[in-house]
Amino acid sequence: MTKSFGIYLIVVLSLHLSFFAYSQTESDIQWKASWISENFSQNTSNSWYCFRKSFRIAAVPKQAVARIAVDSKYWMWINGDLVVFEGGLKRGPNPNDTYYDELDLAPFLCEGDNTIAILVWYFGKDGFSHHSSGKAGLLFECVSPEVEILSDKSWKAILHPAYETGSLPFPNFRLPESNIRFDARCDIKNWIDQRYNDQWWGNAREWGVPPVFPWNELHKRTIPFWKTSLLNDYENTIHFPFDSDGDTIVCRLSANLQITPYLKIESIAGKSIDIQTDNYRGGGQINLRAEYVTCDGVQEYESYGWLNGHQVIYIIPKGVRVLDLKYRETGFDTEFAGNFHCSDDFLNRLWEKSRRTLYVTMRDTYMDCPDRERAQWWGDEVNEGGEAFYALCPKSHSLFRKGMYELIGWQRSDSTLFSPVPAGNWNTELPCQMLSSIGYYGFWNYYLHTGDRQTIADLYPGVRKYLHVWKTHPDGTVIFRPGEWTWGDWGDNRDLELIYNALYYLALKGALNMAGVLGKNEDVLEYSKIMSRLKNAYNRQFWTGSCYRHPAYRGMTDDRSQALAVVSGLADSDKYPALLETLKKEEHASPYMEKYVLEALFMMGYDEYALFRMKKRFAEMVNHPLFTTLFEGWGIGANGFGGGTNNHAWSGGGLTLLSQYLCGISPLEPAYSRIGIFPHPSAIKSAAATVLSVKGVIQSSFLQKTNEFILDVIIPEGTVTELGIPEEAVELVRANNQIVWEKNKNQRKSLSGIKFLFRANGYLVFEAQPGMWSFSASKK
Repeated sequence: MTKSFGIYLIVVLSLHLSFFAYSQTESDIQWKASWISENFSQNTSNSWYCFRKSFRIAAVPKQAVARIAVDSKYWMWINGDLVVFEGGLKRGPNPNDTYYDELDLAPFLCEGDNTIAILVWYFGKDGFSHHSSGKAGLLFECVSPEVEILSDKSWKAILHPAYETGSLPFPNFRLPESNIRFDARCDIKNWIDQRYNDQWWGNAREWGVPPVFPWNELHKRTIPFWKTSLLNDYENTIHFPFDSDGDTIVCRLSANLQITPYLKIESIAGKSIDIQTDNYRGGGQINLRAEYVTCDGVQEYESYGWLNGHQVIYIIPKGVRVLDLKYRETGFDTEFAGNFHCSDDFLNRLWEKSRRTLYVTMRDTYMDCPDRERAQWWGDEVNEGGEAFYALCPKSHSLFRKGMYELIGWQRSDSTLFSPVPAGNWNTELPCQMLSSIGYYGFWNYYLHTGDRQTIADLYPGVRKYLHVWKTHPDGTVIFRPGEWTWGDWGDNRDLELIYNALYYLALKGALNMAGVLGKNEDVLEYSKIMSRLKNAYNRQFWTGSCYRHPAYRGMTDDRSQALAVVSGLADSDKYPALLETLKKEEHASPYMEKYVLEALFMMGYDEYALFRMKKRFAEMVNHPLFTTLFEGWGIGANGFGGGTNNHAWSGGGLTLLSQYLCGISPLEPAYSRIGIFPHPSAIKSAAATVLSVKGVIQSSFLQKTNEFILDVIIPEGTVTELGIPEEAVELVRANNQIVWEKNKNQRKSLSGIKFLFRANGYLVFEAQPGMWSFSASKK
C-alpha cells in the first residue's frame, strides 16, 4: 500500500479494552466464526495477506464488539479508515494457545454499505518472543442484535504480491520478524477502499471454529493497543524536495523510539531504497531493516515493521526525487505519570534516561532490548516492572501481569520455569532469574503495588511447584542447581553459591507473603521454617567476619552477594559496617545487579555512599552525549556485556531507588493502603518525586536548609501514611505551621490528621491522613 494513513489514525481503541481483569482461556465463549486463510497459502515465512468483507446494516448499533485473532499481526480499515495499527500479540500465553483482541466497531460503522479490510502479517518462524503456530490465519467475529460478521469462506482473500523478504543479511535468529521488502510495482492499489472491486480475488479457505489446531484455545488480550502518533517530522531540518545523488540521509529522532518509517518520493520504477536505524547492528547482531522498490511517479510508503533507534537512515539511489521523510512513533499505551527532580543534575539525567530506556523496552512484553532480541528475560522484567510503578501510570501494570501469567503458563511438566517466554526457539532455565521472578522483587512486588489478589491466587500454585524443585542440605543451605544455563550475572567474580542461596531466600520471602494473603497458613509455616534454617546456616557457614564468601569460592569478594544478603534480610545490622567497607572496595556487578548493591547501601543507612557509587558506576552512560538510553553493560559494543546493547532497562534500577529512597515513597501495605514516606536526603539539597499509584497521586519533596528540613507531601484518599522526618539535631517539628513534636517534651502536640508515633531508625515517625501537608523540622 502506497497511501499515507496518518490522517485516518484513530487512537481511541484502548478505551474499549479491559486492562485490569485478566482473562484466562475463554472456554465460556461459544465461537461462531471460523479461522480462515488465503486459499492457496503455503504458509511461507514473512507472508502478508489481504482480507475483505462487505456487508450492509440498516442502522448503526450502539455497540458491536469484535473479537479478532491472527498469527501474527494485523492492520484493519473500516470503510477506508485505519482503525487498528498493528493489532495482535505475539504467540503465546502458553506453548499451545493464541491471543485475541477485542474492540467495539460501532464508532466506525455507517448506515448502509460497509467494508472491512484487514492486512495480516504472518511471521512464519519462531523467535525468543514468539511461538509460531505454523499456519497463517485470521479469525473475526462480531455478533450483536443488529449485525453479525463472521470470518468464513464468503470473505475475499489474496496473498499481497508486493510484500517480500528483504535481501541478505537476514536478522539474527532471536527475532521472529523478517526484513520487509515492498515492491511498489506489484502493489494492489486502493484495496482498502470501500469501492474497490475485489471480485477477482479468491474466496477464503475455512479451517474450523475455535478451538482448532494449530491456534488452539484463545486468550483475551490484556494489554492496551499501542499508543500511535500521526506522521511526524524528524528533529533535524531537511529541505524538501531534493534530488538524490545516491545519498544516505540520516534523520534524527528526539530519543530512542519505536517507529515505523515513511517516505514520499517521485521516481521511475525499479529503484531500491534501504531503510534502517543506528541500532541495525545493536548488540553485535544483525537486526531489522526495510527495503522499498519504486514504481513510476509520485508514491508514498510506510513500512509497518517497527524499528528502534536514535536515527533513521534512508539510503536513496541517484535519480529519486525526495518529497518528504517522516516517522510514526508507536509504543505501549501508558503515560509518563511519575516524575523526579533534585538539585543534582546527574541524578536527574539518570532518572530520565532510565525512564526512556524502560519505555523503549515495552511492547508485547517487557524486553531486554528492542533491537537484538525483543525477548522477555525475567531478570530484566523484575527491574523493569519495579521502575514502571514509579515512572508510569497504572496502565503499565498490565504488561507486568501479562508476563507473570506467561511465565507460569509455560511452566514445564517437571515444574521448572524458564525464560524468555513466549518463545519458539529457546527453552533453557536460568535458575537465578527464575528465583528472582517469583520472589520478593518479582511477583510479590507486583502485588504490593497493585493489590491484585486474583493474579496472585491464579499463579501461586505454579510458584509453589517451582519452589519445590529446589532442595536444601541437612544444614539448611541450598543444594546448587546449575539449571541449563548457570548464569548469575554478567561480569567476573560471581560467588554463585551465595547468589543462589540469597535468591532462594528472596523467593521464599515472596512466597511466604503470597501464602499469607491467600490464607495458606500451612505454607506460611513451611516457608518460615525453611527460611529460619537457611538464615542460621548462611551466617554460620558463609560469614568470614568481614564479608560473605562460600568456602569453595576462590575469586575476589563478590559485591552482588553482599548486597543480596542485605536486601533479602539474611544479613543483620551488626554486619553493616563491615559490609560497607567491602562494598567500597568491590565493584563487579553488572548494571542489572548494581541495583541491589545500591539498594543495600540505602537500606543499611549509607545514603551518601550509595549516591557516590551510583554516580561513579553510571557516569559513562549518563554522561554519554549521543544516547538517551542506558546500556546493557558499563560500556557498549566490545566494552559491554552480552553484545553491548545501548538500551537495556535492567540498568534503570537507579530510577526506582531515587524515588523510593531519596524521596522515600513506597507502599507499606498492598495497593498503597498504607504508604511510607521516609526520605534519605544525604547531602542533596532538594528533591521531589511524584508517583501515580493505584490509589492516586503521591508526592514527596524536601528542602534542606542550614537549620531547617522541610518536607511537603500529598497523600491520596483511601490511604494512611507513615512519614519520617530525619531526626538528626531536630528540636521542633511543625505540620502546616502547627507544632506536632517538640524535643524533651513528654506531652506531644495534637493536630487533626497528624499523630506522632515513635522514633525509629533515625526518624521521627508520624501518621498522616490524606491531604496536603508541609512539615518543617527546626534544628539546633
